[in-house]
Amino acid sequence: MTLKLIKIELGPWPMNAYGLICEETRVSALIDPGADAQKALSFLQETSIEKILITHGHADHVGALQEVKAASGAPVYLHPADATKFDLPYDTALTDGEVIKIGQHAVRAIHVRGHTPGLVCFDLGDGRIIVGDALFVGGPGKTWAVEDFATTMENMQKIIFAWPDETEFFPGHGPSGTIGVERSAYEAFAARSWPADLFGDVTWK
Repeated sequence: MTLKLIKIELGPWPMNAYGLICEETRVSALIDPGADAQKALSFLQETSIEKILITHGHADHVGALQEVKAASGAPVYLHPADATKFDLPYDTALTDGEVIKIGQHAVRAIHVRGHTPGLVCFDLGDGRIIVGDALFVGGPGKTWAVEDFATTMENMQKIIFAWPDETEFFPGHGPSGTIGVERSAYEAFAARSWPADLFGDVTWK
């Protein structure tokens, strides 16, 4: 068996929170509690939440973090770079390549700087990867500086689009997609020149 993956949209901006459930043990991990603690907790109420995994520290992804932690007692896993940037407390530092156990299964952390300095994706090991705001259907995550967009594009080439075509990615907002479908749009964008001062909300088109 593999980890069961479930999704719920939370406000105030539509944001995807994910639950990873070990069906053998009924323990779970909550990925990005958003800003609605009650909803974040309720969609995993049939399980025991043993970990809270954070893709990155933006408020729409962590607004209810402390309330969810207090209610569940689960430790928070976060990359130190985002803990520093957004002044967020955590229990366990996420580092690139770290393996996180969830019941009888495990996921692997992949550090992908760009959208934030400490953004982490979670590889379920079966062709599914939760990518936070690193990648969306149609383009990369928003950046706030030229240097961050350059880092994003470098990591698209070195990390994200090095994944197999059949890889299914699950972003922090909007629908899931596959790397193979997204790759052609990315490669067409990368083959064109773009302004040296480009950053912000960018699409492959």
